[in-house]
Amino acid sequence: MSVLLQMTGPVVDLLYDVTAVPRSGEEAVVTGFSMSPGGGFNAMVAARRAGMAARCGGSVGTGPFAARVLAALEEEGIGLARSRDATRDTGCCTVLIEPSGERTFVAAEGAEGHMNLDDLEAMDLSGVTRVMVSGYTLLYAGARDAVAAWIARAENLPPLLLDPCPLVAEIPQDVLRPVLARAEWVSANAQEAAHLTGYSDPRAAAQALAENRQGAVLRVGAEGCWLATDGQVAKVAPHAVTAVDTNGAGDTHIGSFLARLDATGDALHAARYANVAAALSTTLKGPATAPSQADVLALLG
Repeated sequence: MSVLLQMTGPVVDLLYDVTAVPRSGEEAVVTGFSMSPGGGFNAMVAARRAGMAARCGGSVGTGPFAARVLAALEEEGIGLARSRDATRDTGCCTVLIEPSGERTFVAAEGAEGHMNLDDLEAMDLSGVTRVMVSGYTLLYAGARDAVAAWIARAENLPPLLLDPCPLVAEIPQDVLRPVLARAEWVSANAQEAAHLTGYSDPRAAAQALAENRQGAVLRVGAEGCWLATDGQVAKVAPHAVTAVDTNGAGDTHIGSFLARLDATGDALHAARYANVAAALSTTLKGPATAPSQADVLALLG
């Protein structure tokens, strides 16, 4: 089985259902709470459920949050590509989820924010057929330089996908530039794509993102996605659902897309599959709610 190497570490999501996100100085009305691994965990779970093995190349720490993450990784059959950080716990992210399903993040980094180049260069890439990295990793002062250098210098690096993340504007250009140059695929939402390309029109942005690489996916939430590859740009129709929690939907889309692209070589099929998988993930509470391959394929017909 082919393997996805995820270079963004998991975190623990602290999930609060709120009636509304509070304004400054006010307090939210909380209607529910849970804890679940999230962050880099989400795309790995999506890839696994779409039929691809996954390996965690992001940092995992030592402590109570890390223990929760490790148990979840083991349950999903996901191994570690590097040794654990013995000095830091895994970080966490407070997620406020509104009745519409929209989510708001406040994150605090832990082990996932720290990597060194020697460890990265010592990783065993045998069996790895796809690599992905999130812009969140490129924001961490303790990880970004090492990750960018590893990506720029690695010989025989498997095809890389970059997920720019909503904070892409905060990533230093000297870090982002070499990663973009090496990325064979970019998967971005409309706001991220507009920042990277200067185009607010999604078709134009997707086309610009795909230049000099295998392709690009521009995700537009409930409207589906745009796929740009082989000099062509296509709007890929959404799968309509009633969303209750959009946390992790973008990660589900990316992990599902990579798994099906790797399995079939058909980017249009992969985008159609990813649209359905991401939509179904929003019908359940939690960040790592990717559906099974059988459920998605049944809907694709």
